[in-house]
Amino acid sequence: MNALVRGAVGAPFAIRDVAMDYIAANRFDRPTLVIDTARIAAQYDALSEGLAGAHIHYAVKANPEARILQMLVERGSGFDAASRAEIEMCLAAGARPAKISFGNTVKKPADIAFAWNAGITLFAADAEEELEKIAAHAPGARVYLRIIVENSQADWPLTRKFGCAPSALPPLLDRAVALGLKPVGLSFHVGSQTREARFWAPVLDQVAGAWHQALADGHALTLLNIGGGFPAFYDQPVEAPRAYAAGVMAEVHARFGDIEVMAEPGRGLVAEAGHIAAEVLLVSRKSGSDLHRWVYLDIGKFSGLAETMDEAIRYRIDTPHDGGETGPCILAGPSCDSADVLYEKRPLQLPLALQAGDRVVIRNCGAYTTTYASVGFNGFPPLDVVVL
Repeated sequence: MNALVRGAVGAPFAIRDVAMDYIAANRFDRPTLVIDTARIAAQYDALSEGLAGAHIHYAVKANPEARILQMLVERGSGFDAASRAEIEMCLAAGARPAKISFGNTVKKPADIAFAWNAGITLFAADAEEELEKIAAHAPGARVYLRIIVENSQADWPLTRKFGCAPSALPPLLDRAVALGLKPVGLSFHVGSQTREARFWAPVLDQVAGAWHQALADGHALTLLNIGGGFPAFYDQPVEAPRAYAAGVMAEVHARFGDIEVMAEPGRGLVAEAGHIAAEVLLVSRKSGSDLHRWVYLDIGKFSGLAETMDEAIRYRIDTPHDGGETGPCILAGPSCDSADVLYEKRPLQLPLALQAGDRVVIRNCGAYTTTYASVGFNGFPPLDVVVL
């Protein structure tokens, strides 16, 4: 396999999978995520080298475990916080306020005031009313405006909910200045799980048009927040982190020159460092003529696997019977909600020998699992976590 690609065979780092070793050596009474912080540190270093001078602001929402945040503080990372609670987590982990941005474009006035009083000076916005809230509760703050982008080639495009139309940007920049704020730059999100660096090109073309128009209008923008989108390996090969980040930066510099760049990797930093130990509860067929087995796990959409929604994220599952004959399976969670079906449009190929009681491992679940787990729907407990 190409050394710049990580996938089912091999990996870009000669790193022992400590999380898998731990799972193999231990028993778990309920679904448990095991995270290896050394793997995250290696991923951070690789992305940092590839981004070459860009400021990394870890997307806290991906996984806010205290030891992960502390390790990233020690490495010099910044943080993208989406709420007061996430800001408090970062501060508790030792992050300096200057290293934290309040990146949610929809904020409570009281939370804006809290962040400002804590020393945070950089805020996101995408609407006039949000600018007015920031001006009232964080007077003179630095702001970056998020714009909507199209033509995303991400596995999970993120459009519409956040960002303003490019045509709305000029009046918003003017309004920010009129309110006494300092509009320093733009932000966007290329879409979650953008598997190749070249996929950024059409999106960056759109952002560059808005950027250069803003400069022509007299706004001295200096900061481009390229957001997230950095991929993890699930079921399709992706570029290794250093090469991927370098490829993205080459695309950025070709359009924007030598500017300040901020990146917000979340999934691309932590996903591959964590695996979930789970158990098969039932394997059945709905009828004697049914071509598909139903496999029920003790974890589902409401207890950590919310990203299986629309089957956008395809987790790899290891079983004790790997290598044997396989057949198609519909995978489901344990709850009594009929929406708790993980993969049905594209059934998984799992061993025919799979049965109730088998322990399985759901790979590369370090991102967006614990933070999506419910507090106890149907009485099933939240996802346990072990941090190594």
